[in-house]
Amino acid sequence: MSHRLQPFSAAPDAYRSLLALDNYVHGCGLPAGIIDLVQTRASQINNCAFCIDTHVKKALDAGEDPQRLHLLAVWRDASLFSARERAALAWSEAVTAVASGPVPDVVYTEALEHFGQADLVRLTIAVTAINAWNRIGVAFRLDHPRGMDTRLLA
Repeated sequence: MSHRLQPFSAAPDAYRSLLALDNYVHGCGLPAGIIDLVQTRASQINNCAFCIDTHVKKALDAGEDPQRLHLLAVWRDASLFSARERAALAWSEAVTAVASGPVPDVVYTEALEHFGQADLVRLTIAVTAINAWNRIGVAFRLDHPRGMDTRLLA
């Protein structure tokens, strides 16, 4: 895979804007574990190696069970996720895939039941933020840099 320009140094003001959104997400009151799961799952869907590497490291550092991360891509078939986490993951997938169609009512209803109005908006912002990071990572072919601590970048 050929590397393209380094977007963070090419437009640091744009990077700081996304970082501010990311800081909001991590300070909005949603559990860090939920944020890690939905952001990792969205990154898997979007095929963003850089963000998968970043968010798996963050999740592991926060004490996430490695087995859950291994099974995240098939969460519907794994019994390791709570009903609330399942609602968040379904919401993350549906919001990430809006180009394929609208978020299904059943997914919305389940997510609203588990999160309430304000936290569902916050969860949507978390999914929106990672999708923005993913698009930068994929567009500029950011690889998972070996030996580089990417936790400081996202």
